[in-house]
Amino acid sequence: MKRSAWRYLWTARDIRRKLLITLGIMVLYRLAAQVPVPGVNRAALASILSGGGAAGTLVGILDMLSGGTVSNFSVMAMGVYPYITAQIILQLLVPVIPALQRRMEDDPREGQKWMEKWTYILAVPMAALQAVSQIRIFGGFAGVPIIDNYGFSGSALLPSLAIIFSMTAGTMFAIWLGELISEFGIRNQGLSLLIFAGIVSGIPQNFAALLNNEYRWLVLIFSIILMVLIIFVIVIVQQGQRNIPVMYPGRRVGRRMSMPVKGTLPLRVNMAGMIPIIFAQSLLTFPAIIAGFFLQSETTWVANLALGTQNIFGGNSPWYWAIYFVFVVGFAFFYTDVLFAQQNYGENLKRSGAQIPGVSKGEPTQRYLTKVLRRITFPGAFFLGLVAVIPFLVGLVLPLGDNTGTLLVTSSGLLIVVGVVRDTFFNIDAELKLHGYDETLLVR
Repeated sequence: MKRSAWRYLWTARDIRRKLLITLGIMVLYRLAAQVPVPGVNRAALASILSGGGAAGTLVGILDMLSGGTVSNFSVMAMGVYPYITAQIILQLLVPVIPALQRRMEDDPREGQKWMEKWTYILAVPMAALQAVSQIRIFGGFAGVPIIDNYGFSGSALLPSLAIIFSMTAGTMFAIWLGELISEFGIRNQGLSLLIFAGIVSGIPQNFAALLNNEYRWLVLIFSIILMVLIIFVIVIVQQGQRNIPVMYPGRRVGRRMSMPVKGTLPLRVNMAGMIPIIFAQSLLTFPAIIAGFFLQSETTWVANLALGTQNIFGGNSPWYWAIYFVFVVGFAFFYTDVLFAQQNYGENLKRSGAQIPGVSKGEPTQRYLTKVLRRITFPGAFFLGLVAVIPFLVGLVLPLGDNTGTLLVTSSGLLIVVGVVRDTFFNIDAELKLHGYDETLLVR
């Protein structure tokens, strides 16, 4: 009788070592996330998190993406988000700048190394700029400085520079921990697992916040049922793909020529992942942030314009959620097109001699694949938009009060959680197969 895969995970020395390294680094990250920035005003930070509106929504999203470190404004309050931002910027620049596109197409392996190198380099100034903007924006939200003795003049200059350097170092330390997981632990899952750990650690707190509602049990039970349904749909959408038939040429073995091989090219329904929601949320909160600085203006029309902007983009208006849905769907199509154009399947299939039956090689193949991808992307984009506006839809039928932001983090965070669990499962499954275990995760 064969041992179960769960037992084999522990008895296989190499797999056990990778799992323990991953777990140890995640614990180290959570411990480092508790080190606060010197002089942080915790009362002001708590007022932002509990205030709701655009401020509470933005801080909640940043807290989720940073792995739960914004809630106590630790030295790792930005998490690995500057690295993700730098990665997205470079990916969007490749099809825009011809020199970068040629570099990626001529030698994909060297192009990928170049991309990784400049992502790390760009992450440093991105982290410093985000630290400055985060401190200023949070201070504007709270109405009081979020950091005591902060400024770039007089005696506050050196302490402020030290804070910026420490937060930048915290981000790079988090990125380094993620790379250690990818190299010595579960492969290619480092940064995702750090974000995953922060989201999961915040779920009990989110449910506790829901219990403060007058209809606490109704809201709690409905939230659990909704979460299960969201997870079910996420799994279906994330697993969804269209398999395009591809004929690969036969190979010559000695004097014989093998027959052509029939294969498939899988196109995923949701290739963009969580990125469209991040893009849309960042753009929609920006007008409300800017308007917040002009609410006290002495010019009447400026103050009225700022107030109107806050009413629309503050997170409580139906117009906000309608625009949010449209932006998420639009960015899903845009980002998927950008990623797919970079992969250039038409040219790659032509180089290998492969061909889609009934479609000419090269550029016609790329156009055909792009057309198919856009068609199957629609349900994935619609699903992302629906996930984004679930808090508003739930708020129409349940008395959530100020807890809508909590549901927002839960619904959007579940998209990351399920994706990470899915990818981790497949990585462990691959490791088991490499070690000769052919009936993975089946207990006998």
